Amino acid sequence: MSLHKTPTEALSCLQSGHRVFIHGGAATPFKLLEGLIGNAKRIRGVELIHIHTEGKADYANEEYKDSFRITNLFVGANMRKKLDYDRVDYLPCFLSEIPMLFRSGKRPIDIALIHVSAPDEHGFCSLGTSVDVARTAVEVAQIVVAQVNKQMPRVHGDGFIHISEIDHYIEVDEILPEHRPAPLREDEKAIGRFCAELVEDGATLQTGIGNIPDAVLASLTGHRNLGIHTELFSDGLLKLLKCGAVNNSKKKVHPGKTVSGFMMGTQELYKYVHNNPSVVQLDITYVNDPAVIRRNPKVTAINSAVEVDLTGQVCADSIGHRIISGVGGQMDFIRGASLSPGGKPIIAVTSRSAKGIPRIVPELKSGAGVVTTRAHVHYVVTEFGVADLFGKTLNERAHALINISHPDDRENLGRAWRAQGALR
Repeated sequence: MSLHKTPTEALSCLQSGHRVFIHGGAATPFKLLEGLIGNAKRIRGVELIHIHTEGKADYANEEYKDSFRITNLFVGANMRKKLDYDRVDYLPCFLSEIPMLFRSGKRPIDIALIHVSAPDEHGFCSLGTSVDVARTAVEVAQIVVAQVNKQMPRVHGDGFIHISEIDHYIEVDEILPEHRPAPLREDEKAIGRFCAELVEDGATLQTGIGNIPDAVLASLTGHRNLGIHTELFSDGLLKLLKCGAVNNSKKKVHPGKTVSGFMMGTQELYKYVHNNPSVVQLDITYVNDPAVIRRNPKVTAINSAVEVDLTGQVCADSIGHRIISGVGGQMDFIRGASLSPGGKPIIAVTSRSAKGIPRIVPELKSGAGVVTTRAHVHYVVTEFGVADLFGKTLNERAHALINISHPDDRENLGRAWRAQGALR
């Protein structure tokens, strides 16, 4: 255990050919990333592996092509334009299986770069805002290098790591990156209202981040006895906790506790979770296990999509061949919700993109990945209504989806569906 004055010095242990895990989300260790770049000239062929990170991700710039190659387990906004599927690539993997990937030896970790809270009186730091896959990375890494931050919240659950487990560290006092909710459009508000009608009192919620999840959550303030078991904890969920709509009283798994794998939001959220025993962050293998998810009552999983075809296939990670996010945990929660007593898996999406491109389409774009299969999809919601696809034939599904598509797209969708039938 060595305290270093500079991040470059803290990463003097880095050697050519190493594989380095980088803590993600709001826990992105910006100072340690500076240390990576500070050591770039003396190393070659280092693989950096991570889920989405915040910031500019300068380590992926062309000037460091000989020093670093990047394996994205989830492609964030800072990586989308840098993907070349060679030096900067994407590894598709369910979020719940990434820890198994690390343990399997297929992607062994030499160094884990993590961002932790200051040690408590017993010497324990916390992985703070992101336990997710980071807990496993710490356990399997040969060397652990930490950025110890006074402003990282101490979060209960699986994220505790004793200072003695850290080989090298630096101390910082830096504010965490924030995601502030954007103003909701009218179509998003309409989706929120339709989804809210599907959510029953006593349901257990899973939602993501963004305007559509925020719109749904904003429409749930009148509900009662809701619970939270989700991979991502956001400010939208915090509002439901503060207004009393969420009390976690009906959950069978961790009743009384708000359960997540990572969190992203504002300083208000980070302050709320700090040392709060009602909030736990757990290993993502457990959080996203459908066998765990299904044990809670009325699990309502609300996820989004890039496009949905007329048979119900969902593409959520790419625009054609171009990867824009990742497989993530959508399938884990779609399946867990469908198996939960009274559960409802929901795909919520605007009928058209912000650029006016239809999201309900005759067929997915060439190269588009099917993240959720037609057999797993139950509810699809747009601003024009709800399509319940479970128990419906392909023809019945197509008509249900056409009915909630944009009115200006319905004639073309109907024509395309009839033409597809003629080809069968």
